[in-house]
Amino acid sequence: MSRRQLKKIFVIDTNVLIHRSDAILSFKDSEVVIPLWVLEELDKLKTYSDERGRNARQAIRFIEERTAHNGHKEGAKIENGSILRVALEFDRSLASDLPLDRNDNKIIYCALTIQERISTIKPKPEVFFVSKDINARVKARAVGLHAVDYEKQKAYLADLYSGFRDASVSRELQRQLSAGKTVDWEEPLLENQFLVTADDAGSPHIARYQTDSEGKGTLRYVESFTDGVSGIIPLNPQQQMAFDLLLDDSIALVTLVGKAGTGKTLLALAAGLRKVMESKAYNRMLASRPIMPLGKDIGFLPGDKEEKLSHWMKPLFDNLELIVSVNTRPEFKNIEAVMKSGKVEIEAITYIRGRSLPKQFIIVDEAQNLSPHEIKTIVSRAGKETKVVLTGDPYQIDSPYLDSDSNGLTYLVEAFKGQKIFGHVTLEKSERSRLAELAAELL
Repeated sequence: MSRRQLKKIFVIDTNVLIHRSDAILSFKDSEVVIPLWVLEELDKLKTYSDERGRNARQAIRFIEERTAHNGHKEGAKIENGSILRVALEFDRSLASDLPLDRNDNKIIYCALTIQERISTIKPKPEVFFVSKDINARVKARAVGLHAVDYEKQKAYLADLYSGFRDASVSRELQRQLSAGKTVDWEEPLLENQFLVTADDAGSPHIARYQTDSEGKGTLRYVESFTDGVSGIIPLNPQQQMAFDLLLDDSIALVTLVGKAGTGKTLLALAAGLRKVMESKAYNRMLASRPIMPLGKDIGFLPGDKEEKLSHWMKPLFDNLELIVSVNTRPEFKNIEAVMKSGKVEIEAITYIRGRSLPKQFIIVDEAQNLSPHEIKTIVSRAGKETKVVLTGDPYQIDSPYLDSDSNGLTYLVEAFKGQKIFGHVTLEKSERSRLAELAAELL
């Protein structure tokens, strides 16, 4: 396939391959260009032991395997119908605005050089500079390039599935649901979606939609959990929905999305403790969160691995301490007793990779800081009879190459919605304090 036949040329920035090592396959029937300076940056990153290092090594192998028997100048035909080429083009006469001491700028000028050199081809292919770096896209547009984000794994937060909807039902149906009966429901809904109805007094009632083996839809009343779960009582309808999913062993994957103070982590930990310590449905509760503090890794923290992790895992311990303080069961005497029981483990995401985790209640907090590939890696660790709970706030993201639409948590919600073993709730009301709620809304 010659350039005269190609309609599009995609010049790929390094961060796209760090986000997804096989991103090249997303661009079909086109020319995909990897500037030489991208390979240099991947070479520097390949020694890292984190997700960036792994993706850098995989991307390098991907490129090498597909270009090993073809000259880089001509490019290699790959399995998606595109031509993959490593580019050496760089016209210094075009580099008049951005300094050349940074690889980012050289990559941009490589794309600009390609755009200039194909200007005489008829019909002229479109050149796209693809980057997940916002600043790089702004600079690329400033020098005359068409710059775009890599959107293969995006799920737009504004349209994110909430897990519930309001509905009007007859008094008779409301009475049957309130009596604990399962009633037929003909209107199609997503599996495990909640309906919120109101009685004559305006009090909300909640039912969950499910289908049987024949595809027949039914509604089941959701209890209010007034006796609490591990001492925690739900304070609003969305928290009731969350407990209903968290305590249902047939739901293997639960996602809870909401702003700060909505109770995501607290609800997940309370349900996990009940399932592990009381009903013994799971052998152990494993709680984790990505190591992504603002601007630094745990290396700057004092102490050995356990002491370093204790600082970054403090939010999980804070929630556990609250649950222990309101629980009267003897096994909840204090947090030390809970941790020494062997039934609860708090670990960093980094140390979960490679493990097989059967019959465990796994909680991943701050999951919005994980990429779609990282989310896939974690969920695929789930062994037989394991439940995975992901919580997070897509508006609070610390990763420089993720946003509210491209992070793994929102991507997973949209990918899994409608599956029988999946349930989701977006928690809307902050219950931490009036101050916390205003801060989340106004700041």
